[in-house]
Amino acid sequence: MPIINGLDTDGLKNVVDSVRQNWETGRITRSASVEWKGGFKSEATSRQFVAQVDMPCGLCGEDSAISPLEMVLQAYGACLSVGYAMHCAARGIRLQSLKITVEGEVDLPGFLGLKAPDHLNMDSLPGYKFIKVDVRMKADADDKTLREIHQQVISTAPVGLTLTRPVPVDATFTAT
Repeated sequence: MPIINGLDTDGLKNVVDSVRQNWETGRITRSASVEWKGGFKSEATSRQFVAQVDMPCGLCGEDSAISPLEMVLQAYGACLSVGYAMHCAARGIRLQSLKITVEGEVDLPGFLGLKAPDHLNMDSLPGYKFIKVDVRMKADADDKTLREIHQQVISTAPVGLTLTRPVPVDATFTAT
């Protein structure tokens, strides 16, 4: 079992083979729960992992943790990191370094229920208007191969695809 980039390549192959043999094993569900902790603070839990959430001071938070919008950028960058490590390992390519910077611009007026003046070109819809990703990778492969891996990772990253296509959201509410 060769270990490349800290990954058991035989284990990766077994996962791929398992899904090929039974496509239903590829249908997975993830979940999170969030509990409000006062102010803009909350605690997000997935499996046994807990993340603290808050807003920056300039937005009336206490800046004690990352904001939900920053979590989105972190999730996308981490998802890409998984993809690069996996696709490189599957090809026998050792990563020497990988740094991913993710940045986005948000129009705050929409979240606040405001309409900005037209000359500012804000559409008053909350959320990211664009996301820029800068990937810096050093690996034991030629530039052409690394660019192929880059295209494969970008085109198959689940978080990136979730951000770039409509995903139905069914939000129920119960007053208790």
